[in-house]
Amino acid sequence: MNQAGRRHEKRAGDRAGYRAGGRAGAVALLLAGAMALTACGAGSGSDGTPDLSSGSRKGQSSTGGGQPAPDAVAPETGRSAAPEGDAESGASAAPDVKAPDYLSTFALDVDTASYGYARRTLGDGRLPAAEDVRPEEFVNSFRQGYERPEGNGFSVNVDGARIGSGTGGGGGTGASDWSLLRVGLATRTAPPASERPPAALTFVVDISGSMSETGRLDLVRKSLTILTDELRDDDSLSLVTFSNEAETRLPMTRVKGNRNRIKDVVAEMEPAQSTNVEAGITRGYEESVEGHREGATNRVVLLSDALANTGDTEAEGILRKIDSARREYGITLFGVGVGSDYGDAFMEQLTNKGDGNTTYVGDETQARKVFVDQLPAHLEIRARDAKAQVAFDRKNVQQFRLIGYENRKVADEDFRNDGVDGGEVGPGHTVTALYAVRLREGASGTVAKATVRWLDPKTRKAEEETGTVTTGSVDGTLWGGENDRLQVAAVAAYFADRLRGGDLPGAPGLGELASRASGLAESTEDSAVEKLATAIGQADRLQRGAGADDEPEASEGEIG
Repeated sequence: MNQAGRRHEKRAGDRAGYRAGGRAGAVALLLAGAMALTACGAGSGSDGTPDLSSGSRKGQSSTGGGQPAPDAVAPETGRSAAPEGDAESGASAAPDVKAPDYLSTFALDVDTASYGYARRTLGDGRLPAAEDVRPEEFVNSFRQGYERPEGNGFSVNVDGARIGSGTGGGGGTGASDWSLLRVGLATRTAPPASERPPAALTFVVDISGSMSETGRLDLVRKSLTILTDELRDDDSLSLVTFSNEAETRLPMTRVKGNRNRIKDVVAEMEPAQSTNVEAGITRGYEESVEGHREGATNRVVLLSDALANTGDTEAEGILRKIDSARREYGITLFGVGVGSDYGDAFMEQLTNKGDGNTTYVGDETQARKVFVDQLPAHLEIRARDAKAQVAFDRKNVQQFRLIGYENRKVADEDFRNDGVDGGEVGPGHTVTALYAVRLREGASGTVAKATVRWLDPKTRKAEEETGTVTTGSVDGTLWGGENDRLQVAAVAAYFADRLRGGDLPGAPGLGELASRASGLAESTEDSAVEKLATAIGQADRLQRGAGADDEPEASEGEIG
């Protein structure tokens, strides 16, 4: 336990440094459009905060490394002009001042582990570490009710509402001037189990000493036993375990006629020694390549508390060793996190760079949801290297702020560079990005245009879809409005922001958020929203118990 605690503290410090470095690299304005983010230029208004009133942004030629999506409005050329009413007579902007950026570009992400782990931590009577809280994963843990496309690819849904000032404190100066903009992407629902392609799954299971804790290896055994009964006869499965070394327990085996054999191998897994994730993933990919099936969904599934302490403990180094197999055979990596002490950031980095996603299971109910409801239905990949870009209309938008996605940003000019890694999305998935947006006085017309680009998983042909939102679509009131699902997304985002000490405009205090979540649980009849209300209440009590009776005042901060 002491060694695990020391490892956890070291990893927390590493994660904090990693995230701080990522935030420092994001320049003045973060714009985003569906999940992830981008940050580039910077400008300043009279109050010293970045402003979108004017300036130009160079697009890249068709021979460059990619092009940004079409702008919401045509970019102006020449020097950056001062906001209307701010320029002094005879004054002119310096010719070398970089124009404010009004594009937001990011790789799509369907991870939910951050929220699942936060719920587990709060249930254990502890507040989650700020660096383990990713708002986009909180938001993406809930149904959004988006319209879905009839065919392959994405639907693009963009809407919003006026934020107003919360009644529970923390409204922030000028919060009533801000709106919440929601950019939502959705894929077509999963086909019936009988219609999906067969799956060839390699399970890589952590059997290190830390996995002996209740809710770790025992939960993994239950999960794999459950999944064995859910897979089709024509699916295949292999099993690799690792501690200080990796071992193949079961080569790629057809499920038909072998369910009992698979269950017996699963039941024999017992905790051993150290955690050599490198050895496990390397062996797992070797097994996946050896058992590769043409026309099937080939995937490595890592089940671990991600507390690596032997071998290469850096995600970059581990994935470099299996990069050729990953790219040549199109093998994706799905991470399932377990345990009260969990290497969340490490697992996220592995799956992000391994063309997959991650989730967290803390009990048998969550395990059934993942291994019965989600994994079998979502094995197929609908989109590869998916990215989104949002272009804000600077004639109508004065300021904007992306909520989350700090570590999913992509350079604006790489939006159409298909050599730059994006995100992999399966059937029935939704991706949501929320922005706090401040409209200009008298704004009318386009607020933003969102574009999503992806590669067809079979043909590798690039495709795009767009959606636009106008001022009329963000004029309604957020709280108490008709769109319950938008309110659920807002509660989840504000909750995450509070947990990591943020200062979003109009963010209610935890007490008010808990009350709103309870009301929404009743109106939506959604048990997931009821659990959200419980988690917020737990966080509120823990913060107050730590002497945080007064919620921090949210500020009008710009992206940067």
